[in-house]
Amino acid sequence: MTSPAVVGIVVAALGGVAVGTEREWAGRAKGPLAHFAGIRTFTLLGGLGGLCGWLWTIGLQLPAAILAAGGAALVVAAYVAASGRDVDGTTEAAALVVLAAGMASGAGHVALASAVFAITSLLLVEKSRLHAIVGRLNDRELRAGIRFAVMAVVVLPLLPEGPYGPFDAFRPRMLWAVVLLFSGLSFAGYIARRLASARSGYPLAGILGGLISSTSVSFAFARASREDATPALPLAVGVVGACTVMFVRILVASAALNLEVAKAELPLFAAPLAVGALMTVAGFRRTPRDVADVEVPDNPLQLGSALQMALLFQVVIVAVAFVRARFNAAGLTVSGAVLGLTDVDALTISMARAASEGVAAHIAAQAIAVGALSNTVLKAGLGLWLGTPAFRRSVTAGLAALGAALVVSLVLFG
Repeated sequence: MTSPAVVGIVVAALGGVAVGTEREWAGRAKGPLAHFAGIRTFTLLGGLGGLCGWLWTIGLQLPAAILAAGGAALVVAAYVAASGRDVDGTTEAAALVVLAAGMASGAGHVALASAVFAITSLLLVEKSRLHAIVGRLNDRELRAGIRFAVMAVVVLPLLPEGPYGPFDAFRPRMLWAVVLLFSGLSFAGYIARRLASARSGYPLAGILGGLISSTSVSFAFARASREDATPALPLAVGVVGACTVMFVRILVASAALNLEVAKAELPLFAAPLAVGALMTVAGFRRTPRDVADVEVPDNPLQLGSALQMALLFQVVIVAVAFVRARFNAAGLTVSGAVLGLTDVDALTISMARAASEGVAAHIAAQAIAVGALSNTVLKAGLGLWLGTPAFRRSVTAGLAALGAALVVSLVLFG
């Protein structure tokens, strides 16, 4: 046996130790309703899987298959015997995962097997928390999740690749994939906001709402400053937090669409991110966490919303392609300023696509940063227009600091 083979088998056994320890700790291996496996059995199953994987790699496929089938049969027989008194098959399913991951480790895929062992242990130890999260979801979220899966697994492969039309700007499959990306980001923020306690207060609501739409948060909180007895500071901190998260959302989306653009954005967004984070943390510590109720944004994962997003994205892509063809890269900065007043997501996808078609990544990143600046100015305007005097002072000061940091970054790195 070579050293890598020994390491693979040892990792397989240790993975069984990790899972078996959790099962033993959870009380699943003791008492009248005990399941068949604890720390010792799981360790042996992991080691068995590692041996099977090693035997397979040295050409002894038949003994490996027989031993693996025997281990799987043991697990199945244990479940059949226990199912009469308890239909919970978590331990048996974990045993099969340990056996399979052990085989992968023994075959040399140690990193993959280690990840599987870690995730399996985490899922087991976080049982109560996971059940609590599921219990707080309603049928709307479940339907939205299934709808998203249909849009991704069924609709996406059926769309043509393209390109079609003027400027080769019509690429249905790519466009729908981008819509799914932004819808997924918004839906993740929506779920996080739904799961957050109502007593977390306006600052946390703003931060999580920024994952969905920082503009919507700014509008809603400015209006709430007139309709709610809550002091202005918590609402203003929520708006600053939402606007700070906007930069994170842009970076994540840019990295998924065009990594070079995301790298060019980092020096531009570092200062506003740092300033926004410091103001949000400082304001969060000064505000109470006993808000009775915080408005949750509407579920962003709707088919109608996705179609509207696709239409908006396509219009923006064509418009940016026209500006680029007519005015070269110089017109992209002006386009970024205008698009930032409407939709930063559409701006991000259009500039990422322009960078993939020959525009320098730093030019695209600069246009996105200018759009983020104009979007920040827009939200400051919403606060001045709709907020109370106290809210206006707080939110204007916070957004002015964000905007100033972004302007300095544009001057230094743009």
